[in-house]
Amino acid sequence: MLRIVKLTFKEEEVTNFLKSFEESKEHIRSFKGCNSMILLRDKKNSNIFFTYSDWVEEGNLEEYRDSDLFKKIWTTVKPMFQEKAQAWSVEKFA
Repeated sequence: MLRIVKLTFKEEEVTNFLKSFEESKEHIRSFKGCNSMILLRDKKNSNIFFTYSDWVEEGNLEEYRDSDLFKKIWTTVKPMFQEKAQAWSVEKFA
């Protein structure tokens, strides 16, 4: 299962977000059931990012979202948002 999350940050918080991401990315990638996770940046709006993660199954993603790791990360980055995060769970289709 693939998970795409759009994150729009206040301009002044982008550097703080990138520092936080750098500190947490390997913890996320090594979470049970996470095959991979990458960070993408919008080419036109430098304060818009996307996480693209691949999970073995939806239950693994839910375990991550219920974990102390996720709660710590979310508590740190949520105040940096300019807009509410948007998320999609998708599957490979073709």
